Amino acid sequence: MYAVIKTGGKQYKVAAGGKLKVESLPVEVGGEVEIKDVLLVADGDDVTVGSPLVAGASVKATVLGHGRGDKVTIFKMRRRKHYQKSQGHRQNFTEIRIDGISVA
Repeated sequence: MYAVIKTGGKQYKVAAGGKLKVESLPVEVGGEVEIKDVLLVADGDDVTVGSPLVAGASVKATVLGHGRGDKVTIFKMRRRKHYQKSQGHRQNFTEIRIDGISVA
């Protein structure tokens, strides 16, 4: 059984027991989070597609930790104009473990 969920403006295919890094969530480590934005649920050949969400479906997950991703370097330059700008960015993330998928 798997589901397609939406969180942090992105879509993820998840299954029970899987680990996932998503955009930062305001939940402490060890806390439970319930994601109700479920776009698709598939159980074998039985596939339920929402329009846009599957009614009554939810995904339960446990927060494993918070962190920051790898550094992305942004470098801008205009040739012959004596302009150079260097900038870096590290995105925050939350690592979660999918505990179960439920469909009402």
